[in-house]
Amino acid sequence: MIDEEGFRSNVGMIVTNGAGSVLWARRIRQNAWQFPQGGIQLNETAEEALYRELHEELGLTAEDAAIIGCTRGWLYYRLPEHLLRPHIQPLCIGQKQKWFLLQLTSSTEKIRFDIGQSPEFDRWRWVNYWYPLKQVIPFKRHVYRRALEELALHIPSVIRAKGQRRRDELVVIE
Repeated sequence: MIDEEGFRSNVGMIVTNGAGSVLWARRIRQNAWQFPQGGIQLNETAEEALYRELHEELGLTAEDAAIIGCTRGWLYYRLPEHLLRPHIQPLCIGQKQKWFLLQLTSSTEKIRFDIGQSPEFDRWRWVNYWYPLKQVIPFKRHVYRRALEELALHIPSVIRAKGQRRRDELVVIE
């Protein structure tokens, strides 16, 4: 769904293990890492889109991950000009996203990338909560910062650790 301003409605997912680490996924056939995200379809709520995308992208269901927070409003980013597709109408100039913080409640063994029609990721790992800020593609950084800062309030260990670790420190837990 693209709104009248040209922004595609989307949900972003930050999956935590509850210990201050988050799931960081690598896009298939690329060395680009990001949080899972996906579009909201017509007549679908953000929460319905979240669970559909969670299943399509990570193979998880509502029983595998509990919502522990959501951003208060939409977070917007514009696409760089070289990524615009003027031949496709309506023109999408960027995304507006609702971000959800999820607590993984099942085993990591349930994470799969082969559920959806067209897999988007091929690897994942646990990283420090703040690590994605310096690693995500630059045009998404301000949205990641706003989402992570707002949702950190739901994880007390992250608030305590924020001043103890560098934000760009990679802490991989596999």
